[in-house]
Amino acid sequence: MSLNLDKYQEFATLLEQLRSDVTKTLLDAPTLRQRLAILQQWFVQQIVPLADVEYREQSYQTEMSKQLRLLEIDVMFFQGAKQSATAQARLATIEERLSTLIRYCHAILQPEEKGEK
Repeated sequence: MSLNLDKYQEFATLLEQLRSDVTKTLLDAPTLRQRLAILQQWFVQQIVPLADVEYREQSYQTEMSKQLRLLEIDVMFFQGAKQSATAQARLATIEERLSTLIRYCHAILQPEEKGEK
């Protein structure tokens, strides 16, 4: 199971790096699309095939997959933004979506609460 946890930790780190770059608005739309494509590919190659996953972990994987698809839509909307205010709002949405994905990774990395026996 520790290999699985290492993968989630690595994924969280990649998400945090992208969120940091989005927060600092260092990314233009094409670069953001490219970085997202790399992130999605990494998820499909490294996280999806993990063996011996519990129901709880599988649930988080499903939610992560959904959030990544929504993130792709958010990036498309960002790319289509014509005004600066709209672009900033789209970046804020992207940042929140990345934060959600990071929280999912951290939830998997944390041991289950004692009340969940």
